[in-house]
Amino acid sequence: MTETETILEVQQLSSHFETERGTVRAVDEVSLKIGAGQTVAVVGESGCGKTVLALSILRLLPSPPGRIVGGEVLLTGINLLDLSEDEMRKVRGRDISMIFQEPMTSLNPVFQVGEQIAEVFRLHQAMSRGEARIKSVEMLRLVGIPSPEKRAKDYPHQMSGGMRQRVMIAIAMACSPRVMLADEPTTALDVTIQAQIIELILSLQRRTGTAVLLITHDLGVVSEAADFAFVMYAGRIVESAPAKELLISPLHPYTTGLINSLPGRDSAVGRGVFLKAIPGMVPPLYNLPPGCRFQERCLEALPICQDQEPPLREVAPGRSCRCWRH
Repeated sequence: MTETETILEVQQLSSHFETERGTVRAVDEVSLKIGAGQTVAVVGESGCGKTVLALSILRLLPSPPGRIVGGEVLLTGINLLDLSEDEMRKVRGRDISMIFQEPMTSLNPVFQVGEQIAEVFRLHQAMSRGEARIKSVEMLRLVGIPSPEKRAKDYPHQMSGGMRQRVMIAIAMACSPRVMLADEPTTALDVTIQAQIIELILSLQRRTGTAVLLITHDLGVVSEAADFAFVMYAGRIVESAPAKELLISPLHPYTTGLINSLPGRDSAVGRGVFLKAIPGMVPPLYNLPPGCRFQERCLEALPICQDQEPPLREVAPGRSCRCWRH
């Protein structure tokens, strides 16, 4: 990916939380790039720092206790961390937007959904109330909500989970942003609705050319939607690769463990579904072990893993891995 094609570049970003138990290094020197029209996935277990990464990019970390302690977030070459809060408000929703994990808590329960979509147009495109109302109905139609004129007058609690998620997508895509962050957009939805939501995001992306940063723990979503993938563990990127290569030939033992933990068939008996879980637990981010952060759960650990953390190294064109075995 050349520099001119890069829309969003995160360089050595670190975000910490100060707690009674110590400093939680939720995002620790994370770097990634997204090109125009690309879908890039960040995948990992719950608690690995994926959502904090997205909130840090948008500068929405609750402070205190959270704070960005280092790095850069470059949107078409402009460092978002250098902008004032007023300047950042103009960027959010217009140039970079986000689909939050739980639409019921992200949508305002006392405003009609049409009003909440219209607010984006009034804020960023200086439309009148009437014009913004018409555009909000168009957006509801675009995201596949039936009878959009009627549903625009509904409140969030009057809609199903899938419809609320479509409203969140309509808000995020209203101004055709350069980058959209999608934080677990299919969580708590039925499997059939999950597929519809992912297809909706991808179809809107094809229509607008928006780059998508997809945050997920679902490798099935990665295989269907992502061009490139970053695997995150305990606040750090441990592997990156084109999505299909990552799933076919993982390099890091943690990535292998994630793939092996997917439901599969027991080939020994020819029937039944089995799960092969990764042993142990993610270490607390306020008390990380010395050496490799995955070494206490790794079945392939070497002596060096116990006291020296491996660097993230390019091991093949377009592929990087944080492991002493590579």
